[in-house]
Parts: sequence; structure tokens; C-alpha cells
Amino acid sequence: MENILIIEDNQDVNLMLSQAIKEAGYNVKSSFTGTDGLNEIKTNSYNLILLDIMLPYKSGDQILKEVREFSSVPIIIISAKDMISTKIDLLKLGADDYITKPFDLGEVVARVESNLRRYSISVAEPNTVFTYKDITLNTNTKEVKINGNTLDLTAKEYMILELLIKNQNKVFSKANIYESIWNEEYIGDDNAIKTHLSNLRSKLKKSNPDENYIETVWGLGYRLFKC
Repeated sequence: MENILIIEDNQDVNLMLSQAIKEAGYNVKSSFTGTDGLNEIKTNSYNLILLDIMLPYKSGDQILKEVREFSSVPIIIISAKDMISTKIDLLKLGADDYITKPFDLGEVVARVESNLRRYSISVAEPNTVFTYKDITLNTNTKEVKINGNTLDLTAKEYMILELLIKNQNKVFSKANIYESIWNEEYIGDDNAIKTHLSNLRSKLKKSNPDENYIETVWGLGYRLFKC
């Protein structure tokens, strides 16, 4: 059974989320401060984290930034801040999803299940290694390396790269990418796609500044540069 961590300082909201997620069949642990939440993440293993932004002692965005230095565990932000700029900033920091307060508990549970389903790794799945230029991608361990050096990617950055490497000659439109990765109907909001692609490109470029990996096919979408 998957373990879910809720980091939310409002006790009523935390309890409400905890009850709904427990009823959906998951183990739940609650933290009420930023420092306690970060310690939980470092000490124990979790399959997904629900993270508030406005927390005592250590803010949610600080936690997100620190966690992404050592883990790609799926993180869903739950916040009263609904400005697009805030969402983009948090996606850039490595958030996988964003839910605005007030929220519907059914939607929260559905998003939890969707993220868990996308990021779960089957132990029985055989190792499958894909290569492109100096990149190796292992679909079992979800590990990506460039010239033997491990690349630290968020879950969605990994999924986008995996999608492109598995289909190296195919051009993916924004709608293709969104519906494949987010598993939702694309309605024209491409901020999330642009943000994750930009972050992925930056990390690839930083690992090997002399190589080009992802190209924009104007008017069509994205694909890997042809070798």
C-alpha cells in the first residue's frame, strides 16, 4: 500500500485530506510544520507528497527545492495562491501538480491516484535501456545518465524525455505531450508543458553544453534532434 505524506499546517484541512485519502485505501502521515515535513521526507519513504506553501518555520517552496536535490518523489502543491506566475514558479522548482484551495476532495484523490499510477515502478518489469547520443535511460530504475553521469530530473521531466527517446523520429504536439504525460484532455493551456520542457532542456544543456537534444519543430511540436 502506498504511503502519502500531507504537509499542511491547518489542522482541519490536514485532517480532511487525511481522511479522504485513507478512505481511498492509502497509508497517510500528517506533518504540520515545514521542518517536520522535511524531516519526514528525509527519514521515511513516501510514494507521494501533498504540500502546502504557507507553512511555519520552512515554506513549501523551500521544501520543494530541497527535496528536488535528492528525490523525484511526486509532489502535489495545494495552495490558496492561484496566480499563474506562482504556479509556473513552483513547476519550475519541480512540482508535479498544483491544486488551488478551496478544492474538491474527490479531485484531490483523483489527482493522487493519477500521479501514483504514472510514477509507480513495477518490480517485475525487466530492465529496458534506451540510448540517444550520450544519453542512457533505464525505464525500470527511471535513471537517466549523460556520459555516465546521473541526471537529476523531476518525474514529469523524466516522462517527457522517456516519451521522446522511445519515439526518436516522431514529432509530438503540445496536445500529444500533455495528454500522454498528464493523462488529461488538453484544453490549450501550455504553461506546464513549456515550463517542464524548458527545465529539461536546461538540465540537458548543463550536463553537456556542446550537444543539442530537443528541437522545436515550428508549428508542429517537439522531437529529438536527428542523430
